Amino acid sequence: MRYSAKVVGTGALLLMVTACAGQDMPTSRPAGSTGSVSVPAPASPSPSESVLPAPPEPNPPGKPRLTVPEGSTQVPADKIDASALPAGFPREVWTANGGTVLNIRAQEGGCGHALGEAAEQAGDHVVVNLSETKAQTNQMCTMDIRYPVVSVTLAAPLDQRTVVLKTIPPK
Repeated sequence: MRYSAKVVGTGALLLMVTACAGQDMPTSRPAGSTGSVSVPAPASPSPSESVLPAPPEPNPPGKPRLTVPEGSTQVPADKIDASALPAGFPREVWTANGGTVLNIRAQEGGCGHALGEAAEQAGDHVVVNLSETKAQTNQMCTMDIRYPVVSVTLAAPLDQRTVVLKTIPPK
């Protein structure tokens, strides 16, 4: 008796689920047609409203981001000395804010975060040390590589000075 009650109950439940799943949802139909409820179309945004997300905030020095800030100017390859960087490390530098900010494509991975600091600012060159924060111990990290842009503030505009890029051990 209990077995047949379970079978009947399960059958009724399956019947209800399949019956509900087979029903069509009401949709909009052209004017003059019958048999369905009309669903109003969503209001389109006015021209003054923005559909796109707001642009990212300016990149503060020391905080990495994935894109180069708008208005940055790329430093010519002959003004970048990247001979001390490992193979495969990015070699891209841009200036912003009248040449007083360097936006540098760095490399980071897993739980680490890229860092950049102006180690030396001489009359003919600027040395920038690139590093990465250490991951916390006993923490699982992904094995991915990202190429964020880090910003480094200079005491004076870069002008014709050469940017010397170096890596230092993780902090």
